Amino acid sequence: DIRLSLVGSEMCIETGAQAQGNAAVTSFALLLAGDISAGAALRAAIAGRRVIAADAGLRHAATLGVTPDLIVGDFDSVDAATLDAYPLVPRHDLPRDKGETDGETALRLAADMGAVDLLVVGALGGARTDHAFSNLNMAVAQADRFDRLWLFDGREHVFPLVPGRTLRHAARQGMQFSVCKFSALSGLTIRGAKWPLGNIELPFGSLLTQSNEALGPVEIEISAGRAFAIFSAQE
Repeated sequence: DIRLSLVGSEMCIETGAQAQGNAAVTSFALLLAGDISAGAALRAAIAGRRVIAADAGLRHAATLGVTPDLIVGDFDSVDAATLDAYPLVPRHDLPRDKGETDGETALRLAADMGAVDLLVVGALGGARTDHAFSNLNMAVAQADRFDRLWLFDGREHVFPLVPGRTLRHAARQGMQFSVCKFSALSGLTIRGAKWPLGNIELPFGSLLTQSNEALGPVEIEISAGRAFAIFSAQE
């Protein structure tokens, strides 16, 4: 889990066990259709959150032992039996021809319902690489709408990097991580890593931040640009 705090004049996102137990009605989980590894870590992360399922993401609800508060989609990819298992859950029906994905609509509805801490499950992997890319793009583009927005599939944690906020992740020594970019980055700082960086300019085409290694807890900051940090998860 992650926690928002203030360090000096900077907004910080803290991640790890220290933030467990703070889930409230403003803590939501969004279920998307990508593959997941439904182990103890993912079950703990989703526990106590209000849940919105986007179309075929509904299939993860039973696996994770949760009942959605809302089901969203055009329902072109979820099977009828899965949908029929939740007859009392409200549905937000969407047309098949539309200008945004089911996940985008579900994320927007989560914000409208008061979400400040949004966990996105099932955004990574699956049969469609373009779906994973669009989910990552959505998360990076919308992260500043929430105090906390993060992605977890049971195997990897993904944290959008928001300019002006410091990401703190309670990584273990030897944990692999990368910073992946949608643009050039300014003011990139990485602390607590085998290969630290200090307030550098990073061109979009550079792969300098691929495959770093944590020495322990890691801090990452940017002052401008669009990017996300991806950490391997350990059960």
